[in-house]
Amino acid sequence: MAVAVHITNGVLVDGTGAPPVPATDVVVDGDRIVAVGPTGTLGDRVPDGAEVIDASGSTIMPGLIDAHCHITFDDVQSNDELFFHRPPTTAAMLTLFNLPKLLLAGVTSFMDPDTVMGIGPEIRDVVGSGAFPGPRISTGVQAMLTSVGGTAGRLIPDGGQVGYAAVVNTIDEMVIETRRQIKYGADWIKIHATGSIPTRSGELQVWTRDEMKAVCDTAHDLGVPVTAHCRNASSTRDAALAGVDLILHASFMDDDGLQAILDTGSAICPTFTFLANLADHGEQVGAGVGMQDVFRGEIKATAAMMRRAYDEGVAILCGSESGFALTPYGHWHAREMEVFVAELGLTPLEAITCATRNNAIAMRMEDELGVVAEGRRADVLVVQRDPTADVTVLQDRSNLAAVISRGVPVDLSRPWPERRPIAGEKVANWAADILTRDRVAGAGS
Repeated sequence: MAVAVHITNGVLVDGTGAPPVPATDVVVDGDRIVAVGPTGTLGDRVPDGAEVIDASGSTIMPGLIDAHCHITFDDVQSNDELFFHRPPTTAAMLTLFNLPKLLLAGVTSFMDPDTVMGIGPEIRDVVGSGAFPGPRISTGVQAMLTSVGGTAGRLIPDGGQVGYAAVVNTIDEMVIETRRQIKYGADWIKIHATGSIPTRSGELQVWTRDEMKAVCDTAHDLGVPVTAHCRNASSTRDAALAGVDLILHASFMDDDGLQAILDTGSAICPTFTFLANLADHGEQVGAGVGMQDVFRGEIKATAAMMRRAYDEGVAILCGSESGFALTPYGHWHAREMEVFVAELGLTPLEAITCATRNNAIAMRMEDELGVVAEGRRADVLVVQRDPTADVTVLQDRSNLAAVISRGVPVDLSRPWPERRPIAGEKVANWAADILTRDRVAGAGS
């Protein structure tokens, strides 16, 4: 149950981008922040019996929001595992197992754009009821792909559904699927605007602008926003012109794409973290050198335009793409801010604002979340170090003195969730290499 909490004498970083304010108190009662002010001045605005958290020498800030997190994937190592080794019941139970990891990392809200067999709305509603602990959730159902596919190539069927994918091949099918997803509780509709084709390099645009517009018009008529996975320049431009509200990645965005975004008001969530983890640390988990170079190049090619977009006033959001082996839950949700500082040249305070106030856009709660202010929702962190001096301190869970989610302090002393392997959840290869006769003969000589 939510309780009254009085956080006292901390340095407030309120999420708006305003300078830090020392000697500040914050009071939450239930799921609302009821008072914010100088230490010692709130008086009778502090409820009797409120739990006191001494934030002396610490930072008070909004709970982190992850604008791109695949909570139903379960840290998969391959597309094969994701599509053929995650039945919906198993995915749902593992999702409930993994959700506390986000709270322990200071993530109090996240947006999941597409989910295994569309279970996202059910997960959102069960967690929202209080039946299981977890952050606030904004969710899609499944990503809409054309038969060309997405990033899984020929693992995607020519029609129907598999894993997080719903394959649609005509505008009529796209409109029907959009309405179906909204019927079943989608907060967002996701379009996979680019895809990988085995005989071609890079990701190609696999939706036309008219197809994307049909989805956007249908969703917007029913009050639901649209997000799109765009990993080339033309798809970013056409997604914005079609009416997409939130563009994921916007890789290799060019001048035309930026102008389209400025004209239409789309937001961008570049989600560099997955790329940065592979580029910087991939060799530690067996990633190929070639892929490391490709992803490092994608970051460099995109960052300069992302900075231009930021300077032009485009809302830039922070997403981790957690849910894969390179971005396991609870470990990398705050890294995007580090990349924004290193690659976009943002200050730590500006990066924090992207991960809090801006990310409330992904939750469709811009007036409720992402800012510590009276009347806002009670998602608050107390951080023992100063993230405005070094934003990487938010990646270390040991720096979290308190996490308050929906007005309730999270038990940070609880053990990290761990489990044993489940039969059939991993791809079982017969061998790691090809057993030729010459290889055997050479080994014996």
